Amino acid sequence: MLQSTMLSSPLKQTGEVDWILPLKGYIRQTYGDDPERYSEECATLNRLRQDMRGAGQDSAAGRDLLYRYYGQLELLDLRFPVDENHIKISFTWFDAFTHKPTSQYSLAYEKASIIFNIAAVLSCHAAHQNRSEDTGLKTAYHSFQASAGMFNYINENFLHAPSVDLSRETVRTLIAIMLAQGQEVFLEKQIADGKKVGLLAKLASQAASLYAQATEGVIENVTRGTFERVWQLVTMFKASYMASLSQYYQALADDDANSHGTAIARMQIAEYQAKDASRVASSFPSSVPPTSNLSSETATNLTDMIKRHSSNVQERLISFIKDNDFIYHQTVPAEAALSAVSKLPAAKAKPVSELYEGQDIQRIIGPDIFQKIVPMAVTESASLYDEEKAKLVRAEAEKVETANDEMAASLDYLKLPGSLNVLKGGMDQETTVDEEFRGWCEELAGHESFGGAFEHLQSDKTHISSILDTCTKQLDLEENVCEKMRVKYGSDWTQQPSSRLNSTLRSDIRSYRQAMEEASSSDSQLLSTSRQYESDFDEMRSAGETDEADVLYQRAMIKASGSRGKGKNAMSPGSEGNLLDEDYGEGGTSVMDQIARIEDLLKKLNLIKRERIQVLKDLKDKVHNDDISNVLILNKKSITNHENKLFEAELEKFRSHQNRLLQANHKQTALMKELTKAYGDLLQDKRVRSEQAKYESFTRQRNSVLARYRKIFQAFNDLIAGLMRAQSFYSEMRDTVDSLNQNVEVFVNNRREEGGQLLSQIERAKANHAGGQANREQERLQQLMERMNVNNGTPLTRSKSSAARQSAHSRPSQNGTPYHYPAPTSPPYNASSFQPAHYPTPGAPSPQPGYSGYPPNGSYPEPHRDSGYTTGSPPMQYPYQSRSPPLNQMYPPGATYPYPQQLPAGFVPPPPPPGPPPGTQGYSYGTPPTGRPSGGTPQNPGDPWAGLNAWK
Repeated sequence: MLQSTMLSSPLKQTGEVDWILPLKGYIRQTYGDDPERYSEECATLNRLRQDMRGAGQDSAAGRDLLYRYYGQLELLDLRFPVDENHIKISFTWFDAFTHKPTSQYSLAYEKASIIFNIAAVLSCHAAHQNRSEDTGLKTAYHSFQASAGMFNYINENFLHAPSVDLSRETVRTLIAIMLAQGQEVFLEKQIADGKKVGLLAKLASQAASLYAQATEGVIENVTRGTFERVWQLVTMFKASYMASLSQYYQALADDDANSHGTAIARMQIAEYQAKDASRVASSFPSSVPPTSNLSSETATNLTDMIKRHSSNVQERLISFIKDNDFIYHQTVPAEAALSAVSKLPAAKAKPVSELYEGQDIQRIIGPDIFQKIVPMAVTESASLYDEEKAKLVRAEAEKVETANDEMAASLDYLKLPGSLNVLKGGMDQETTVDEEFRGWCEELAGHESFGGAFEHLQSDKTHISSILDTCTKQLDLEENVCEKMRVKYGSDWTQQPSSRLNSTLRSDIRSYRQAMEEASSSDSQLLSTSRQYESDFDEMRSAGETDEADVLYQRAMIKASGSRGKGKNAMSPGSEGNLLDEDYGEGGTSVMDQIARIEDLLKKLNLIKRERIQVLKDLKDKVHNDDISNVLILNKKSITNHENKLFEAELEKFRSHQNRLLQANHKQTALMKELTKAYGDLLQDKRVRSEQAKYESFTRQRNSVLARYRKIFQAFNDLIAGLMRAQSFYSEMRDTVDSLNQNVEVFVNNRREEGGQLLSQIERAKANHAGGQANREQERLQQLMERMNVNNGTPLTRSKSSAARQSAHSRPSQNGTPYHYPAPTSPPYNASSFQPAHYPTPGAPSPQPGYSGYPPNGSYPEPHRDSGYTTGSPPMQYPYQSRSPPLNQMYPPGATYPYPQQLPAGFVPPPPPPGPPPGTQGYSYGTPPTGRPSGGTPQNPGDPWAGLNAWK
């Protein structure tokens, strides 16, 4: 099928533009941000403009590329003022028809040029469609209308055009051309579908009118040199051709309506219009300018179209005249007497918002490139809107909470729905064991008696006390021996008094004894609690192990009932008949029916409550996810002084949730009134009141039993927790006193070695003094004998050598002794005053096997710890087991010692001089340390100075 030639607008061309540097400079200056963070965004925008320059003329991809760039420009304009005073970028575009360049710093000029190119691409895309197929015909029809809409947007929004192609006269002409061609495409579709000739006549009449209007504008632009003359010929041809088609189809319609004379007159007019179109087609040049967007076959196409149409008109005209002459004989009216053919518009300029109707416009435009940049004004507006949303949610939440509280208070006042169980026979259910009570019995099942735990605690206390007593005895014995030595040797005994060195150890012992006393007090409380509830624990433990919690519960209930009324007024479940088995007198409503009605009302109330809570949750979620930042950005220019109106419009989206909450509150109020009345009527019956009184008495008994066993179970848990804390305390205390015992032993051993070496020095000094006196006496006697002896020589010589040998034997050897006597290794000792430990109130540790917790009100002191202890040391370990500093750090300044200060490895001290010193027969000493020589005399195990045994 031969299709008509269509006009399409040429595209504007543009030069290169750099977006990157101006945008970065503005970001640094205005937003105070690092522009390098937005390097990718700036490059994306710059690349998008470069791609836009190469958009195809007749492709949907080119249209989408242009529209994407335009959409990003609209978003950009909301954040960056691109003009001569702010972001100064020169946009140069060439006129689509005259090709003259025009440069401006206005972003509006850039956007108008982009929209012009979108409209031009749409017109080209429509003109090149194959309209012999339905898809191509529909695409052409939509694209011509969209192109007209784009041109119309330029006409309405850009008043001061800097170039001819954007002028109002040019744009209006292009709008008329696009609409006329859209109307023509629609007419082609209807002709192909074989629609009624009357409809075709009206569509053709509208197309002829649009082409006539377009022709006027084209002639003006041709006169100004804007359009090519071939455009004028095409529009003139189309105007005549469509007018001829209109008269042709209307003639066929008149003939079908038996208006044969009128049909002949219209057919004659159609022939005349066809001849005008033929004259225009014959004047069309064989070659067309390249800027006209027309093909070289346009002249042939137009000629063929009009020839075919003229042939049809002439054929029909001859037939109509022949039939009228021979059959109808109707008068043929004059042209002026004929009415104009009615017009039926089928094409309109589509707005920009409908350009991508049925498609995801956001997908085409893409995400906002600079979405991370939010203008301060928009941020402030968004904060105000968030506050409005918060007010709305708070108000609705308060209403929901008030409604829920009112319903809960009303039901609690009416004792619903619990009181209905009494009337329905629920008393039998209440007599069954409470699940909480069963859980208590199961918790106690399998737990052993607490007697073993208390025996274990007593054993620990005895052990700790014995160690403390041992430490005290060792310190007392060491101090006693030291002072006796000081009394015996006087000033020669230079060892430091023990009382100055063991004060901290004694202070620790006292503190630990005090802690043990406090712990014993807590143990007494635990033991008292255990004895108080021992029988109750056994009952509950037995019930849990044998799964007889219900038996124990029933026995407790019977006991509570007997204690209240001695069995006279005790409630016996099931002793009386169920009220549901009895009805009111004749004509009255039965109890069962009234209860059923009340239960139905309660179900409706609960349903309303759940619905109200769900609606409120949905409202909060919707408010939380509501973000109108984009809306505020898009309305940034028009939001000034209209924020409240915009907020109100946006908050309307939550109106449906508010209405649902309001309706729920109204329903609840009505149902509560109905429920109150129905329940009041039910309570008027005497049998109901009697049953209610019995149930209240039973409830009091049940609460009393549960309160008693809840107290027992709490006492059990407190005992578990208390014994756990006690076990932990005594375990740490055992480690602590063991460490203290080691420190005391180290202290005593060091003092013993120190005293032993000091004693050796004293004895050696005495021996040296006695040997010197003997030598002097022998020399005096020898001199006397020399004076008395007449013969000097041999006897004297022999005597001197003998005296020398005797002196050598009596004096200690200076070179034969291999030992040096170092000072005893004294451990460093922190002489700072002992700080008593603070013992925390026991917590509630998790149960463990055996004694899995303990006591109420029991508190145990926590052993003291020094932050300076080395890793791996037991709790409260003293620094005697660490490195040993010199003695001058252990003793006060002024104490000097003539022997070395460190013991060499493998050192074994020598035995003391033979013979006991005077005044020592009253002491006995312990066994010497391993590896040291014994004096041969049994030693006392309680002696802390093993080195002093030899002189006993």
